Amino acid sequence: MSPKIKSTDLLHGDASVNRERIPVAPSISVSTTFRADPKMLSLEDVNMRNPSRHVYSRYTQETSTSVEHILGKVLDGYAVTYASGLAACFAVNKSSFDQLDHGKLIWLQALVFYKPKRIAIRGGYWGCHNTIEVYKKCRDANVEVIDFDEKFQPGDLCWVETPVNPTGESRDIQYYADKIHQVGGKLVVDSTFAPPPLQYPFKLGADCILHSATKYLGGHSDLLAGVLVVKTEAEWFELHSDRTFLGSMMGSLESWLLLRSMRTFDLRVLKQSATATKLVQWLNNVASATATGSSFDGVPAGVLKKVCHSSLQGTDSRGFNPSQQMEGGWNATFSILLSTPEYAKELPYLAKYFIHATSLGGVDSLMEYRARADPKEDPTLVRISVGLEDFEDLRDDMRQALIRCKTEKTKL
Repeated sequence: MSPKIKSTDLLHGDASVNRERIPVAPSISVSTTFRADPKMLSLEDVNMRNPSRHVYSRYTQETSTSVEHILGKVLDGYAVTYASGLAACFAVNKSSFDQLDHGKLIWLQALVFYKPKRIAIRGGYWGCHNTIEVYKKCRDANVEVIDFDEKFQPGDLCWVETPVNPTGESRDIQYYADKIHQVGGKLVVDSTFAPPPLQYPFKLGADCILHSATKYLGGHSDLLAGVLVVKTEAEWFELHSDRTFLGSMMGSLESWLLLRSMRTFDLRVLKQSATATKLVQWLNNVASATATGSSFDGVPAGVLKKVCHSSLQGTDSRGFNPSQQMEGGWNATFSILLSTPEYAKELPYLAKYFIHATSLGGVDSLMEYRARADPKEDPTLVRISVGLEDFEDLRDDMRQALIRCKTEKTKL
């Protein structure tokens, strides 16, 4: 049976730290500082995960603490929020554990979190690669970047984004977890494209999960935020402390926006997933007809070349099928390849309901000529993020846009 998010947790998952909330809807609280408690003599007297009262918003604050507790329940671990997805990406590399002489494993405010000698990564979001370059500048030692199908060594960190940006195709979490753990390394999974209830990376061996909360968790295209999810409370405290001195905490207003968004999270994601799956099937029929020189449902041949989506992958040579890890439904962001770069540039401007804009995961459907953001991307690729509009409207809008690509003179 597919895992299921408890909607009750989305509404009441912060009860342990917000028992006395009088308003039904969470209130906006933007205070930076709070009246001192005469019984509190130092910050060591404050439990940063379950504070009885707040001191300063760089540590805890009503909305940020509440949203971390709700995210922890939904994401099946201990959640730490950040100012953006890239801030969360950088934080993975920013605090570590070392083995001391007395043999106890303790977490240190050290140079890096997993202290990787090498980072295994392939493709995916270009911002993560640029973040690694910034990270390398912060170290005296050279950190090598390798492909994650190379042979791993002790000290490696494997970074798997799945489904991968921008194509929306899945990678085998369990395979890479087993491979990196054989050498004592760690696996980080960027699960932004497939939040719960679609995918649960901890069940498949991930050590840490990253989400750009700007996307599906926020879901309304009105906040920047990132989340790291770890398995233990000790890791949470270490990441929380590092975040304080990195200065990458999420703002109070953004925390409230994210807290608001979580109240409808499962409803949004499941609707987007169902609609996207139907749209992918329709588009794939269009592409299949084009391959034979035929039209489909009014769309002429010679416009759409290919559809990329985890539901279309099938089983690979190792026996992996994305349905094995996408238990709760398919991802709502995917890509299509047009027959020419000119068609790809033109298509987003011809749509009525799909907005030509970057980002993904919001309630509005978006369509982006991806090479505009990442010049290394395939010049025929268009990334699509399905929102909450009705399937029939999105299908009809895509149909008319594809037809106009073929029949109208390119303006770009």
